Amino acid sequence: MSIRNILFAAAFTLATVGAAHADGLRPIEAKSIDLGDVSGVAYYTVERDGLHVVTTLAQGEAGTPIRVVSVLAPGQSVILSTSNQATALEISRKGDSVLVRKAATVTN
Repeated sequence: MSIRNILFAAAFTLATVGAAHADGLRPIEAKSIDLGDVSGVAYYTVERDGLHVVTTLAQGEAGTPIRVVSVLAPGQSVILSTSNQATALEISRKGDSVLVRKAATVTN
């Protein structure tokens, strides 16, 4: 097996393992969000009243972007979803950390 194949296999394995776990963010570090037809970025800042999670989303290239700011206290979370209920993303606060992961299917 060539070095290139070994590196490819290692990168694939790490990407697969990483997808199964929540990704942690650092302040001001942007995280790409993909909700099918809607995509964007999320980041957070540390403020006195909590962690301010800023999410900007748009549908396709021509969609009007929307910006949502959520203030998370420890243990709180926000779920982002579209009308396609199979796609949902949870942004949660655990202590002083912000985690981004796929959420369980959202129902009304």
